[in-house]
Amino acid sequence: MDRYEEFILDLYRHVREGGAVSRESALELLKLPDDYLPLLVHFAQKLKRHFFPENEYEFCSIINAKSGACTEDCGFCAQSGFYRTPINIYGLVPKEEMIEGARRGVEFGANRYCIVLSGKRASAEEIARIGEAVREIREEESLPINVCVSAGTLGREDLEVLKSVGVSRVNHNLETSENFFPRIVTTHSWRERFETILRVKEAGLSTCSGGVFGMGESDEDRVDLALTYRELGVDSIPLNFLMPIPGTPLAGASGVTPFTALRIIALFRFTNPRAELRLCGGREQTLRDFHGLAVLMVNAMMVGGYLTRAGRDIKKDYQLLEDLSARRKEKVLF
Repeated sequence: MDRYEEFILDLYRHVREGGAVSRESALELLKLPDDYLPLLVHFAQKLKRHFFPENEYEFCSIINAKSGACTEDCGFCAQSGFYRTPINIYGLVPKEEMIEGARRGVEFGANRYCIVLSGKRASAEEIARIGEAVREIREEESLPINVCVSAGTLGREDLEVLKSVGVSRVNHNLETSENFFPRIVTTHSWRERFETILRVKEAGLSTCSGGVFGMGESDEDRVDLALTYRELGVDSIPLNFLMPIPGTPLAGASGVTPFTALRIIALFRFTNPRAELRLCGGREQTLRDFHGLAVLMVNAMMVGGYLTRAGRDIKKDYQLLEDLSARRKEKVLF
């Protein structure tokens, strides 16, 4: 056994026994030679199987319930009002459309459905309208789906309203490390987003927070984000890979290679072994022929499209689960 094999095996045993990955080891994981990637994926999968039911996957879906005209300047985002991008711009959709989105999610086989709004923070009126939709989704017996909300920098009162109507989880992404964040966003701070996640936890709601990779961040930035999520004890971590949008500052960014993406996923599995990892935006374009290897390490996939881009053909995701002799998670957590 050479030193790389020994490193991976020792790291696996350490995490399985309840140990925490050091920053030094996390950085070393991201620098493993390509020849050791199959072994790394193997032990990341074993960790997932140790902490979660074997071969169980979850599908989640979203609705872009309010699109574009955002006051923030996130450099990767098509919905920022700072950039001219090829998207539709509209206000909060009617309640019926949000409910129909839940129906589509159930048709896709999704266990979770997230209502997503553009903008820094949803207004009290928007929170109330979302609440009405969620209440009706909860009351409709044909919609056995968990409802999540992503509506920006929410305050405690907003969170209490959402919790009272049955929202099970709130999404608010840190996107990247605190150090790299100012190079991507200047209209609000990373700390503001961090504090929103703390409020979500204090309100007794499940937390969902992830990142975008391939924006020019370093390995150190990726490790810092992973360790921040470990510190926060986040329940669900969406892993997105940059899809360069024409008109945004990152339109010409090169993103990451499939092998780098696999290392990033393994990093989050080793550093956050009890968190649900979700393959989300950019998974098909970035991972390409290595998509199946990535799925071995995660718990869930976003299906039915992303906020402003079409997603992978869901028939391919169903076929992938069949080939893995896996099953979709169907338990509802209301």
